[in-house]
Amino acid sequence: MKKILVVDDSKTILALMKHEFSEYNDIECFYAEDYKNAKEIITTHGADIQAALLDINLPDAHQGEVISLANSYNIPTIVFTGTFNKQLRDVIQQKEIASYIVKDKISSIKLAIKSVFRALDNYEIAILIVDDSKSYRHALKNILGKNHFIILEARNGQEALDIMKNSKQRISIVITDYEMPSMNGLDLTIKLRETYDKSQLGILAISNLHDTSLINDFLTFGADDFVTKPFTAGEIMARINSSLEILNLFKQIADMANKDFMTGAYNRRYFFESGKNIFLKARRATIPVAVAMIDIDKFKNINDTYGHSIGDIAIKEVKKILDRNLRVSDLMARFGGEEFCILLENITQENTQKLFERIRQDFEENIIKTLGFEISYTVSIGIAYGLGNSLDDMINGSDEALYHSKENGRNQVTLQNF
Repeated sequence: MKKILVVDDSKTILALMKHEFSEYNDIECFYAEDYKNAKEIITTHGADIQAALLDINLPDAHQGEVISLANSYNIPTIVFTGTFNKQLRDVIQQKEIASYIVKDKISSIKLAIKSVFRALDNYEIAILIVDDSKSYRHALKNILGKNHFIILEARNGQEALDIMKNSKQRISIVITDYEMPSMNGLDLTIKLRETYDKSQLGILAISNLHDTSLINDFLTFGADDFVTKPFTAGEIMARINSSLEILNLFKQIADMANKDFMTGAYNRRYFFESGKNIFLKARRATIPVAVAMIDIDKFKNINDTYGHSIGDIAIKEVKKILDRNLRVSDLMARFGGEEFCILLENITQENTQKLFERIRQDFEENIIKTLGFEISYTVSIGIAYGLGNSLDDMINGSDEALYHSKENGRNQVTLQNF
């Protein structure tokens, strides 16, 4: 459960925030109308609060004291203010904040919510700092650390390439200096773009050289942005947030193409594109795979009894249950309606049988409480295990096994070998 703090002296703003955050089951929100209440919450829960959305001008604290309080507990902070002027900007720049938003229109609420989730995402985002200057690496590490990014360091371009190749972390952004031994930042940028396009990796270049041609070279050869030393924490965070926003937009576009809109599971097209590569690799290594088809039993009864909105919730529940039982490496897609298909590699027949029996039982024991109803349902599962002539053969085999489960009473698992 992720914990956040919202502080605002406007009851209307707090009511809107409560409404927005109530839609997220994995978020626990603390709300305060003044500095006194905010201090009580932070003193009690500060170590667990992962992000804060703060009004800078409170009835009992007019100079941004609540930001200093959040900073003292190392809580990433988004300032949500009704006005913005030079005096306020000077106050903000003296403090550690992730971003600021002016609440001048209704859309500002959505923007503020988005900024909070971006701050929460930082806990899982890895950034590689590349600079031969220990002091600048330390300065950047200090800025990024206060925003809870995962931080890796390299002293030159070649070391950075080695980290990119061997690190278990999925690095989202590289911040690289220009002048370094072994390989400079421009050469590193060129090398990185040979492997990672702009949808996969953001590159932020930094240098103490005020050279327009150097900036043009960096941007031409793949950098997303350029910052001149010395820089401020606010400037670096603004550029990083911009790069993360671009990466997120690329991800959203890919998701729209590859994922089912309602459940968030991969769609049929993506399953076949990725599944064929997985299957061919298994064929070359003569290692068996499992293809499973899962279908909700008597789904029409759910729609007829409770309506299509509850039927949609029942379908979404399939994705949730499968997510908590499957490995990250398993390929799962919604094939249409209430039917889902799964491709698993590196699994024995015995473990396949055990896994899907556990999944079947999970559905049987699961109760969905929603919109005043309590509903439950079972699923039937068909599995094809082995190596057919093609992925299509395996899918057809799982379909046949699924039909057998349905015909023999539903709520059961049938496995056939290839």
